[in-house]
Amino acid sequence: MAITVNIYYSGKGGSARKFAEEMVSSGVVAAIRAESGNLKYEYFFPMDDKETVLLIDSWKNQQSIDAHHASPMMAKIIELREKYDLHMKVERYVSDEAGIPESDQAFIKK
Repeated sequence: MAITVNIYYSGKGGSARKFAEEMVSSGVVAAIRAESGNLKYEYFFPMDDKETVLLIDSWKNQQSIDAHHASPMMAKIIELREKYDLHMKVERYVSDEAGIPESDQAFIKK
């Protein structure tokens, strides 16, 4: 059962975007993506909110998340969040093991 966490980082003066850029340029994102159990680690930029960045962070299970939280990357993430004075809103989702129902498949263009 995969767990996906949507984290909305918000700041002022473009700080959320600068945070995401530094996360990538410093190699932290690559290191997180290489962690055992990481399924996705992607930043997105909402069109209607220039001061927010959405991180979609998906893991194989809770044990993978716990290992990530205990990793050296967390200290760097916290340091950068403080540097850019970011605030967070978090949503957590558990995967539907059954997948996408057939009734919804007709609405998905492949």
